[in-house]
Formats: sequence, structure tokens, C-alpha cells
Amino acid sequence: MTFKEWEKAFKALGQRLRLRILALLAEGELCVCELEEILGLTQPAISQHLRVLKEAELVREKKVGQWVFYRLNKERLAAVLQGWLAYLEAPLAEKEELAKDYEKVQELLENPKVACRAPRERGGKGGPG
Repeated sequence: MTFKEWEKAFKALGQRLRLRILALLAEGELCVCELEEILGLTQPAISQHLRVLKEAELVREKKVGQWVFYRLNKERLAAVLQGWLAYLEAPLAEKEELAKDYEKVQELLENPKVACRAPRERGGKGGPG
């Protein structure tokens, strides 16, 4: 996955109501009218949240006549979460999109006036924590 894709997915996951919708869809398919009833929200509000989740590919839809049923895309959610953990395991130096951040980390570790750790603490995989 790309950094942009993770950003989109985590934005979709970063809202309480959307997390509730995903939890509901983990139980099985639901249509908007059912989500309206469960969550006590209007159709446009539910549809807006579902749009964000669809754009992040975290939900799938299936049309049946005039109804649209939504379900959790478990494979995509797993790929997002597992992919992000794998990404975090790779050294910062290997992350192209964070090259400037890596350079700044190195500068801070080399400059004792800026770095907040004792000289012997510098140079590890990332310090405390």
C-alpha cells in the first residue's frame, strides 16, 4: 500500500460513527435504511459516512433491486492494518516518503545542543519508547 492509501484508510477509521458502522457491518450486510434505524441518523448522513468508507475500500456494496446493501471488506481492513504494522517495522532510512524526516532525525542525534538525550543514548533504532 502507499502512504496516501493509508492516510485515506486511517481518515475513514478516525471517526467514531464510521467505526460503529464497520462494527455493525462485521455482523453482516445492512442497507442504509437499516443503518438509519439502528443509528438514529438520516439517510444523507449515513450515505456520507458510507461514501468515505467506500472510498477507502473498507466497505463493499451490492445492489438488489432498489436497495443497496453494504458489508465490511475484511480483506482490505486486514491489509491496511497489517500493512501499516509491517511498514512501521522497516527502518526509517528505507522509507522514501519520509526521507526528509530521517535526515532531521540524524541531524538531531548528531547535534548535542538540540538532542535531549545523553551522548551514549544516541544512535539506536529510535531511542526510548
